Amino acid sequence: MGLIDRIFAAIFGGGRNVVVETAQVFRENAENAGVRDAAVKQQAMQQYAAEFMVARRGGFDRLMDGLNRLPRPLLAFGTIGLFVVAMADPVWFASRMQGIALVPDPLWWLMGAIVSFYFGARHQAHNQEFQRSIAQTMARVPTVVENTARLDALRADAPRAADTPEPAVIEQATVPSDNPALSEWARLKS
Repeated sequence: MGLIDRIFAAIFGGGRNVVVETAQVFRENAENAGVRDAAVKQQAMQQYAAEFMVARRGGFDRLMDGLNRLPRPLLAFGTIGLFVVAMADPVWFASRMQGIALVPDPLWWLMGAIVSFYFGARHQAHNQEFQRSIAQTMARVPTVVENTARLDALRADAPRAADTPEPAVIEQATVPSDNPALSEWARLKS
């Protein structure tokens, strides 16, 4: 019995556990990892709370914070609104875009600088590319209007939709032909 006690005392004695200590070399102790993660999360939450704890903010500060939160949603919803208007009333949209095409380049640059400063990390090249794409889109408007008119003329319920300039095709479509199967079916129906 003494030998077994000495072996267990060597492995587990003195508050030590050689098996656990050896296993922790290869695998992290889950309980200790959880404690460390909880401490990190608690410190992060305390830091966030300290950032947003402002002593006695005045009405002007709250107003300015509210105004600073408006441009992003207004730009996002405004852009979505432009897409909706472009689909609903293309002529109205195209006339407004023609007005935008007349804005001089320095004014676009100023607008680009303001937006770049406000939102950060924007470059002037993006705004110039945007203006170029608007001009290209506006150049396609007459083609789109013409194509839309052509498509409307092809509707099945449009007058003269089946008109063709070839008289032979018209005659073949309008002159009844002898169809024995159809004649037999009509005879059986009557």
